[in-house]
Parts: sequence; structure tokens; C-alpha cells
Amino acid sequence: MQYSAYFQEAVIALNYVQVDIELLREYCIQKPGAEECFPFDEHTLVFKVDGKIFLLASLDEHPLRVNVKCDPQKALELREQYAAVIPGYHMNKKHWNTVVVDGTIPRKEVLQMIDDSFNLVKKNKKKTSTKTG
Repeated sequence: MQYSAYFQEAVIALNYVQVDIELLREYCIQKPGAEECFPFDEHTLVFKVDGKIFLLASLDEHPLRVNVKCDPQKALELREQYAAVIPGYHMNKKHWNTVVVDGTIPRKEVLQMIDDSFNLVKKNKKKTSTKTG
């Protein structure tokens, strides 16, 4: 029984392993059609899909801060659930969240926010292409 409790604690601890810029970059760039660039300055890493931004990372902020697109209702829920999720800095606050990657949000949740952002941008691009095509 003692081993089981220890194992459960270890699994919980691993869920809170902090996401760093290297992990974030590897995770984003492996997405189909993703590209990275620095269109604003040398401190803001941007990831795009089909020419549309799905994540911005401020490289000179410690802890790391990223902006991700989010469904408006889900954005509000995440802000209520986590103090480290705030309205998107320099973005449409209805559709974007800034996530302070300080270890207080489970790693799986941070990666899910990135997935959701990517999928929202990809989906919106398909809608736009369908309307214009």
C-alpha cells in the first residue's frame, strides 16, 4: 500500500513539471503545418498555422508567458480556475488568454491549451477558405 501512495504522489508531481521554452517549441513545431517566426521583435516567438497565429511566447519574461487563442467561454473558465491564466496581453481579451507558465497549472492542461488554440485557428482558417472559395 505504501508503494502505491508513493507512486501516486510521483505521478501527480510529474503532471506539474514546468513547461519550458524548449518543450513548448518542440510541442508547437511538430504540429502539422506549424511554423515559427519573430515578426514583432527578437523577444516574441510566434507560432502560426496557415499564416495565422496560434501562440505567442515572450522570451524575456520569467516565468515564461504565452498567449493562446481560446473559446470565449472556456477562456473565462480557465481564468476562474487558475490564477496564472489572465486575459490575453495585447490581444482580443475575449478570444485570447495569457498563461503564466509558473508550474501552478498541470503540464497536461498547458499542452491542452496549446492544442485548443491550434485547432481553433486551423478550424477558422478552413471556414474562411470555404467562404471565399
